[in-house]
Amino acid sequence: MTMITENPERRAMEELGRRLPRPDAILAITAHWTTHGETRLTSGTAPHTIHDFRGFPQELFDMRYPAPGSPKLAQRAAELIGNGAVLDDGHGFDHGVWGTLLPMFPAAEIPVVAMSVDMALNGEEHRRIGERLAALRDENVLILASGNLIHNISLWRQSKGTQPEWAVDFRGRTNSALLEREDAGLLAFAADDRAAHAAINSGEHYVPLLYPLGARQPDDEVALFNDTLDGALSMTSVIWGDASLVEGL
Repeated sequence: MTMITENPERRAMEELGRRLPRPDAILAITAHWTTHGETRLTSGTAPHTIHDFRGFPQELFDMRYPAPGSPKLAQRAAELIGNGAVLDDGHGFDHGVWGTLLPMFPAAEIPVVAMSVDMALNGEEHRRIGERLAALRDENVLILASGNLIHNISLWRQSKGTQPEWAVDFRGRTNSALLEREDAGLLAFAADDRAAHAAINSGEHYVPLLYPLGARQPDDEVALFNDTLDGALSMTSVIWGDASLVEGL
């Protein structure tokens, strides 16, 4: 619904798109493409728009994001990832991809490769893949991860409009770990950590964060923006690199 309503989060993404240096291509790691035992990358020249949801207004189903694909970037990313990387020339852009890119780059002119999250991996293994992908940053590729730090739809329905104590706790801990570069606090959570398990839930919306975390460079600044919370759903966003890009957002 962020895409079809007037809201501060959408305005911030639109402004960030205007401020960012123009990348030559974008690697979009999406929570809405989960795989098991492999990491897939869109390798088609014109990936189609996927409407992977139901029960929403027709306006969302009418949206398209006709950005070109980049077989060259897909191949390069697969080589960096190594074992487990699979090129997929039939998969398209789900709403984790176009829902993030449309406000930032509405002209849909920049080539995009979507990347799945392999749910068979643990947190450190996701981070290590991000570390291998870091070379793309020197090739003017924007590494974008689309998900949510807190995402529990079943709890959101009953907590909408509130800020549950467990969600505030988890957001505070993860925000601090991000800003203080305490990666251990982001990669694994104890079995009895109720706040973490409620926030992460099935996990796929959290793990995209770990890829740009791995691609982080020692001299990168880190900053948060869109740090909002609605029940069991957060919009907290992170940038690594030039923190001034999100000042005032």
